[in-house]
Amino acid sequence: MSEIKEETLTQLGRRAEIPPSPDEARLESVANPQSGERYLVRFTCPEFTALCPITGQPDFAHFVIDYVPGVRLLESKSLKLFLASFRNHGAFHEDCTLMIARRIKEAVEPKWLRIGGYWYPRGGIPIDVFYQTGPTPEGLWVPDQGVEPYKGRGR
Repeated sequence: MSEIKEETLTQLGRRAEIPPSPDEARLESVANPQSGERYLVRFTCPEFTALCPITGQPDFAHFVIDYVPGVRLLESKSLKLFLASFRNHGAFHEDCTLMIARRIKEAVEPKWLRIGGYWYPRGGIPIDVFYQTGPTPEGLWVPDQGVEPYKGRGR
């Protein structure tokens, strides 16, 4: 088992409040004990919320985050708290999605990252935002994100 230095983790195993904003949230990482292997990690957040920066009304999304770790792994509790910090943050769909990508890249320097932001309709129009750092690594199994396009109620 790899040694995890507790002093570097400020949230895992401790009581931690949802940060008041994404800028104040801390994404944490741990050493990847399998850094010599190429594999995919998937996080799914089906109940993401943020606020419209103009109206202040809530926006909802289903996020699927796929990444190939390098020497660091993204610590999941810190990711949960970071994503929850958007609940009172006003930003457009595109900005939220790319903020998440940028922060993950800074936190763990993944070998590859893909994010699907499947946003529920605003003004009757669903807006899906996709980000990927480069071509899918050759020979890597990357399953479909499994989120159907929005079809409206009752379909």
